[in-house]
Amino acid sequence: MFVCAGCGTELTAPVSRVALPDHTHHGAWERLHPPLMEPATYAVETRPTGPPWRLWDDVGEDLAARQGVYLPQYAVSFGSRGRVVIAPGDSRGMALIPDRCEGYCMGIDGRDGPNLACRGCGRAVATRMDDCGLWQTVWLEPDEVRCVPSGAPAVPVPGWDELDLGACAVAPVELDGSWSFRWEAAVMVALARLVVACEGRPVTLPGPLADLVGDAVAGFLPAGGPALAARLAGPGTPVLGPGGDVLLVPRHPVTGESWRPPDGTAPVVPMDIGVWAHLTLPGEASPLPATGTLPDGVLRDDYPRPLRPGDGFWPHQEAFRGALAHLPGIRHPQLLAYRERYGARPR
Repeated sequence: MFVCAGCGTELTAPVSRVALPDHTHHGAWERLHPPLMEPATYAVETRPTGPPWRLWDDVGEDLAARQGVYLPQYAVSFGSRGRVVIAPGDSRGMALIPDRCEGYCMGIDGRDGPNLACRGCGRAVATRMDDCGLWQTVWLEPDEVRCVPSGAPAVPVPGWDELDLGACAVAPVELDGSWSFRWEAAVMVALARLVVACEGRPVTLPGPLADLVGDAVAGFLPAGGPALAARLAGPGTPVLGPGGDVLLVPRHPVTGESWRPPDGTAPVVPMDIGVWAHLTLPGEASPLPATGTLPDGVLRDDYPRPLRPGDGFWPHQEAFRGALAHLPGIRHPQLLAYRERYGARPR
């Protein structure tokens, strides 16, 4: 758990570290979102986030790169590195600071810096964020908190072969027929990594991903030919043979590390394990009997129809460009033409 660095007040419930989600900083505009983190978990953002912000023209390319930004941005964060994110429901011993609760329209967006104070000593220790377009979060400031043992048994980190991929999988469609916010962002983050891994060369998406979003994201992939081939690979997938130019693999949900094939030299591109698992797991079996028919007078109404999106996939351009901007490889000489197309500074 985390406690106040000043007075030792408990600020969180017992939590275990997991990987920072790919969609952390990318939500759907003017939509209310659920919590980013699962209960009893936390993640660490290693790059600078939050205020203070400085305009790109005042920062310059070299200093921006030291902040982990490699494409022109409207502004560059000079906030803390190593901020800790938890679900709001896991916060304890904190109270809102009323004059730091500005937001856009439906909640608080953290523009004024830390807005939660320790109830024990009053020091500003964290930032609550829950405005429209933002995942609900509480961000602990690394210099204002410290991690202490909770006394609860440690949660073992599962190996790749121990993961329940069915439990990891995330459906691309919400119950109301809309595309999953997580999918909209995570697919585009993976696509940005794929473009950089291929150094701007054309690439074809693997069948399951192409079937779902191929037409919608075609404009984000380099054009021309001949094209490299991307394949889905990871735990539980068929053993890889020769061939295949680049592999789309899952990120471990706890460590954040990319799955690696036991042999082979193809580059790997990490993607959200929830998206990856949905693409690689077998589809649902038919509810109809294998042979014969249902008895007369029996109506089968207990099998839910698979969800289908109500409209086409809408690429999350901010997630795509934001991911590109934080990948050092985007400055590779072979990506110059691609940078000129997608690297224009947002206004």
